[in-house]
Amino acid sequence: MAEAPPSYCFVAFPPCSKDGLVVFGKNSARPRDEVQEVVYFTAATHDPGSKVECTYIEIEQVPKTHAVVLSRPSWLWGAEMGANEHGVCIANEAVVTREPASESEALLGMDLVRLGLERGSTAKEALDVIVALLEEHGQGGNYYEDASSCHAFQSAFLIVDRNEAWVLETSGKYWAAEKITEGVKCICNQLSLTTKIDAEHPELRDYVRSQGWWNGDTDFNFSEVFSLGDGHLASCSGRESLEKQSGGVSAQTMIDVLRDKDSGVCVDSESFLTTASIVSVLPQDPSFPCIHYFTGTPDPSRSVFKPFIFVDDVKLVPKVQSPSFGDDDPAKKIPRFQEKPDRRHELYKAHEWARSLLESDQEKGQKLMSIMLDLEKQGLEAMEDILTRTEILDPAEVVDLFYDCVDTELKFFK
Repeated sequence: MAEAPPSYCFVAFPPCSKDGLVVFGKNSARPRDEVQEVVYFTAATHDPGSKVECTYIEIEQVPKTHAVVLSRPSWLWGAEMGANEHGVCIANEAVVTREPASESEALLGMDLVRLGLERGSTAKEALDVIVALLEEHGQGGNYYEDASSCHAFQSAFLIVDRNEAWVLETSGKYWAAEKITEGVKCICNQLSLTTKIDAEHPELRDYVRSQGWWNGDTDFNFSEVFSLGDGHLASCSGRESLEKQSGGVSAQTMIDVLRDKDSGVCVDSESFLTTASIVSVLPQDPSFPCIHYFTGTPDPSRSVFKPFIFVDDVKLVPKVQSPSFGDDDPAKKIPRFQEKPDRRHELYKAHEWARSLLESDQEKGQKLMSIMLDLEKQGLEAMEDILTRTEILDPAEVVDLFYDCVDTELKFFK
């Protein structure tokens, strides 16, 4: 059975977080050589009867899709994590349950992230979208760009907006969800839902009874019923770090947690690497904009978190987008993945050079890292200023925000 990559995602609500902010974060642990890109898609309307081609299958399109910004493995259609124009953020986790994951091509958990963001204007709407699509199309197929073996998983999601979050855990088409409105929540590559279930598949309990996994005489505990042995989440060191902040969780706090290698939250192992990260700040006051910070590069301890704000006519950033191979992409041809093209984007290549400098010339590498962290700090301070202003944000002020941050980072690497 495939080992689920050890990604971590978090949300902190007031009173644990600062200044009426909801703070969301995720580290995406994936195969070490996989490239993630940051892509933006505008809101769009679609003709009746039109289809959308996901990673492996085509499904019915909806009349209108929301603007989204995504961090995704560059070979697939969906996303590991992202946000939409309405302040909804979603992160996906691959999980293993006692129900074997289907290798048959269907929707990936990462496709469901993008579909939830494109179709849901609140966290609950996004959850409803995801579970309806699970029921209709199922989940399955290879999670990795790997011709030698099919790595199939079930899916868990952290779905967040300005007011609430939902932890959604699935096994096949069956699912359960917990609503969160305060404190800190962490999910990783193990099931975490227990007896507090606020929504579930209507046939969930009948199904597990029919499988002999639960007799109905005890409280229904989702993790205990669906986990293999003791494979469910008892605690999370990153969560403990956030809880210790006692009302002070901010974007910087979340970034610090995502950079922590000692706790295991920042993964750098033989098989897996944190290939990209996101932190989002969602003010509960809707008059303030949501701010989303993306690395677009591996290892957050050596990457810069760059801010993005949704406004009309956002400037696209080709330098964090991987080359497109169209219909010739080996991920789209059957049999799949017979070749592995070079998917590195410009920022990824520059970051590779910076990493090699850190390893070969410690003094120069540390000096460069210090400059980069200072750049990041300036960005965080500028965004904090936006969130404490009394005047309404002028969209023209931030239309080039992410573009300029990427451009500045590249200049320091050259």
